[in-house]
Amino acid sequence: MKKILFLSIFVGLFLLGKGQENTWIRINQLGYLPESKKVAVWVSKGNEAITAFEIIDSKSNKTVFKGTAGQAFGRYGPFTSGYRLDFSDWKQAGTYYLRVKDVKSTVFKINNDVYQGTADFTLRYMRQQRTLFNPFLQDSCHTHDGFTLYAQPVGLPDSTHVDVGGGWHDASDYLQYATTSANATYHLLAAYRDFPEVFSDQKQANGLDGHNGLADVLDEAKWGLDWLLKMHPKSNIMFNQIADDRDHTKLRMPGEDPYYGRGFERPVYFIDGNPQQRGKFLNNTTGTSSTAAKFVSAFALGHRLFHGFNSTYSRQLKSKARTAYAYSHIKPGVTQTVSVKSPYIYAEDNWVDDMELAEIEMHTLFGDKKHVNAALSYAKQEKITPWMIRDTANHYQYYPFINLGHHELAKKLEGEARAEVLSYYKAGIDAVWERAQQNMFFRGVPFIWCSNNLTTSFAIQCLWYRTVSGDERYDELEQANLDWLFGVNPWGTSMVYGLPAWGDTPVDPHSAFTHLQQYPIDGGLVDGPVYTATYNSLIGIKLLEEDEYAEFQSDLVVYHDDFGDYSTNEPTMDGTASLIYLLAAQESKRQSSKIKDKYGAIVQGDTSKKQISLVFTGHEFRDGIAEVEKALDKNQVKGSFFVTGEFVKKNTKILKRLFKKGNYIGPHSDAHLLYSPWENRDSLLVNEADFKKDLQLNVDRLAKIGITPVDHFIPPYEWYNEQIVGWANKMGIQTYNFTPGIRTAADYTYPQMESRYVTSEAIINQIYAVEAQKGLNGSIMLIHLGTDKRRKDKLYQHLDELIRELKLKNYNFVLLKKM
Repeated sequence: MKKILFLSIFVGLFLLGKGQENTWIRINQLGYLPESKKVAVWVSKGNEAITAFEIIDSKSNKTVFKGTAGQAFGRYGPFTSGYRLDFSDWKQAGTYYLRVKDVKSTVFKINNDVYQGTADFTLRYMRQQRTLFNPFLQDSCHTHDGFTLYAQPVGLPDSTHVDVGGGWHDASDYLQYATTSANATYHLLAAYRDFPEVFSDQKQANGLDGHNGLADVLDEAKWGLDWLLKMHPKSNIMFNQIADDRDHTKLRMPGEDPYYGRGFERPVYFIDGNPQQRGKFLNNTTGTSSTAAKFVSAFALGHRLFHGFNSTYSRQLKSKARTAYAYSHIKPGVTQTVSVKSPYIYAEDNWVDDMELAEIEMHTLFGDKKHVNAALSYAKQEKITPWMIRDTANHYQYYPFINLGHHELAKKLEGEARAEVLSYYKAGIDAVWERAQQNMFFRGVPFIWCSNNLTTSFAIQCLWYRTVSGDERYDELEQANLDWLFGVNPWGTSMVYGLPAWGDTPVDPHSAFTHLQQYPIDGGLVDGPVYTATYNSLIGIKLLEEDEYAEFQSDLVVYHDDFGDYSTNEPTMDGTASLIYLLAAQESKRQSSKIKDKYGAIVQGDTSKKQISLVFTGHEFRDGIAEVEKALDKNQVKGSFFVTGEFVKKNTKILKRLFKKGNYIGPHSDAHLLYSPWENRDSLLVNEADFKKDLQLNVDRLAKIGITPVDHFIPPYEWYNEQIVGWANKMGIQTYNFTPGIRTAADYTYPQMESRYVTSEAIINQIYAVEAQKGLNGSIMLIHLGTDKRRKDKLYQHLDELIRELKLKNYNFVLLKKM
């Protein structure tokens, strides 16, 4: 039975959603971003019609918004009627509930922070799925993998031992598949590539608490990459999976499994491009391309992202991408997984989508135009991922559920060629939309096994189409798929374990962690609802408890929060990895609350939060760095330091120490270049090549002393223009500057500068004046780490006092990326 724990003010308020016995309002339990589409769904088992709804402030119980119900929808699933309640025009942050007559929704938030921390939260499930050392259990498992099968053609007789330990368990069993792991790794890497600012560094590489200078999502991606390297140890050897369905012999926690006839070793299946059979079931493998191409893409993107952190590792990934690419051409076709005792496998049927992505990643690695042409050829062979137009598929038949290559290819193209590739995405979206607009949930994704994975992937396709094309006509469809995952569905439940903490989420998933040990599987995305006909046809399903969602089941579709239902309530590793990307995209939207200047640099954070970010720049002077460190340590505050190449060379030891303490260290240009003339800021004194060379050298100097990642900087002299910001963006680096009006940056002046000289007292008085007039929310305060010796009153000497005074006014000090 459901055991919901309410961990906030929502304890009592959540129960508002009871309403009438046959009428409900479904909302996204995480909440809504102020600027996003905001839609709830009213459903009923009766024939009642409605015309209006209200938004009620949960604290004052006063109506703050009234809306019209709009179009009436007919029967769907267990409901006779329904309406979509669109309140997108209400953008005020707060906590609310919806009311239709005497029926009330559960309480929800509207705020820029509703997705904050969700991507990192979901990463917990990935860490929990690790093999070899498992940081959640703080123990090791599957340390003897494994022995080869089908690898005789490359000189490895059956039962030859190979070291392939590592990676992630695939789901709640302990099988491991290269195809799902490579796809998951790619999604994790892409999440960091596209949204680096949302991820924190709270874990070491082994998954235990601590900092290692690497975002946790990159630590997790590297865990996947390390395993893929083992699964492709030589140019002529690539393995497809570890273990098979003999794993299902016994429910147990991960350990050492003696089910395969060779002690604790498990079978490792070689990719030979041919059908493989262990027992009575034969798969339909036709080639080597689908899995090998996924290796290529993961290795290639890994090479790019780890280049600044570990050049040796990065070069290894580049080399493996090349050999995996060659392997994908051994025999064009698809590699399916192997089963022994049951008919259930990952029956992947398509592979040209994988090759399209691999070709684009190879072009990024080596620059050869032939790869773009090859990608275009593959794109035309599968314009639309088939389930979108067929409205059905076998288990993992069209994997990874959307064509990742279209997105990367479109970004490489211009004009008509780009428009054509984007039209493929649009055609797929249109096919789903045609079905979706027939029901109140805008549900157009089929209820096949792992429907939540399809839902997540389809939302990503809508996101990518919108961001690359600029076409926003599918915004509501995109949001509807996200909302579905967090409660806007017939059952009113989130499909992610523990998210949100106060909500109705799975508590009895098909997982040994929860069933045997009551361990939480935080962040795990469960399979999701399936067609009732599919559910009734599956082998060995039996609900172990009374169905708390019985009144919401139907002849169309079912979902059970019950350990006995492996079809709807089993979490998957690869689905969770895709969700991490989607949640990172939502979390990054709060960046829109940051204020940019007319050149595109961020100059102020979220003004709704009492947060201040301290930044420090250093070039030729360093007289204040020790006092700055002391003040930060004393007040338990972190700062962001931006330093030139000269500063790095002379202050390596202290910079490494500051970094180890959790401060951000970033570039300030290597040679402290003046990018634009003082008298004409719109012109340039550097070209793009020189700019990138100088900034990259600065980044490389930091990397050599172990300081990574670097994803934002402050330009030298705090002087730049739109082109400079754009060039930095191309390098994946966001430009920041101080908040105008505070004047802390004037601490470099000295008396001989006459009218330009600003004393520290005047600066501090200005800070307090601004605070009194309009507050300092989101302010970026820049202080120099040293000044000309002619300046005697150093602002950094007042830093301790300034921090303490502002803390008394309830300001929090955060790093730039947390603003």
